[in-house]
Amino acid sequence: MSNLCDLQFDRNHLWHPYTSTTNPLPCYGVVAAKDVYLELDNGAQLVDGMSSWWAAIHGYNHPKLNQAAHQQIESMSHVMFGGITHPAAIALGKKLIAMTPARFQHLFLADSGSVAVEVALKMALQYWQAKGESRCQFLTLRHGYHGDTFAAMSVTDPDNSMHKLYKGFLPEHLFANSPTSRFDGDWQPSDLDDFSAQLATHHSKIAAVILEPIVQGAGGMRIYHPEFLRGVRRLCDDYGILLIADEIATGFGRTGKLFACEHSGIEADILCLGKALTGGYITLSATLTTSDVAHTVSGGSAGCFMHGPTFMGNPLACAVACASLDILEKNEWQAQVQQIEHMFARHLPALLKSAHVADVRWLGAIGVVELKYPVNMAQIQQHFVEQGVWIRPFGKLIYLMPPYIISQAACLQLINAIASAIAEPRNLQLPQSELAQA
Repeated sequence: MSNLCDLQFDRNHLWHPYTSTTNPLPCYGVVAAKDVYLELDNGAQLVDGMSSWWAAIHGYNHPKLNQAAHQQIESMSHVMFGGITHPAAIALGKKLIAMTPARFQHLFLADSGSVAVEVALKMALQYWQAKGESRCQFLTLRHGYHGDTFAAMSVTDPDNSMHKLYKGFLPEHLFANSPTSRFDGDWQPSDLDDFSAQLATHHSKIAAVILEPIVQGAGGMRIYHPEFLRGVRRLCDDYGILLIADEIATGFGRTGKLFACEHSGIEADILCLGKALTGGYITLSATLTTSDVAHTVSGGSAGCFMHGPTFMGNPLACAVACASLDILEKNEWQAQVQQIEHMFARHLPALLKSAHVADVRWLGAIGVVELKYPVNMAQIQQHFVEQGVWIRPFGKLIYLMPPYIISQAACLQLINAIASAIAEPRNLQLPQSELAQA
């Protein structure tokens, strides 16, 4: 089984996400995946705690998703969406409109989560242009993350994110303080003060508010109180501002609700979906909106919405997405996610006994261990592989977002691997004073 992946070529030539070409991190060759396991080229089996960046919610090599892909590729793998439609896109559109709030009647099928955000922002800009107003700013939250393309980066926290080196080049938008009231704690009404003040001062220039509902993902894995989202919706209504919900990471059951907005009982004006849409098989995203937004955009000077990716509405991706949504419609995901949440609730608090752990938190199939110090990425990754798990931390955060089908035993293996990792000082970037005591 060994040497199926030419890791030396990979190290010398392939650029992985957020890595250096002069000092690349170790890379592990995966040759197969099944259920919740990744198979390395040396035959080792790893429990996947990441769902391949939160997308593979049904696990790997799922027979229904495989069947959908095979059936679709026999007829056509791709056809342009300009002037042409096809059964897979129509079927997917019907499913998405049926499973989202009734106010969403129009959807745009794009390539990735970042592009879905770009589409949402452009919708908001064209909406106000069509209404005869030039509104070019967006209000969002600190510690937020919305993607790596330029417009998406511009509404991602410029100071507390991986994009801060682009500050000064990106358009400058408005950032309100993110809520500090925890999902499982008491609501502090003062959390809304800064957001409210920003709207009061700048509302005439704001095209839309964009945020991640309930869970701020790559910006810090923060899980906030549902009342904040209710307040945001209320304030957007008061000022007539569009609300964009970025549910790319939280959509399709990850938080214990089908969509995270349901925790607050609110509905956005524009909804961004991605990641789990195809069950992790093929990149695809969707941006849904209301008839009011869609018709207003279409009634502007351009006479249309000005966006159209080459692979928009890809038939292969749409067919697999339909199969993934079919699996969700059986509602088995609810019990699966609840079981994962119970495992986190039972075992994560024990990690607070470590002097290196600042906080633990969880919601649905999301578990987070926040450390006091950043991880040593190369060292801790090796440790996890040796423990038979695949967990990809960042900064001070070790988090789990496993496939919904994970067993209790495999979930416990992930948690135990984290416990053993934080017990080893070499896995963390400890200050000298801490290293001397370790």
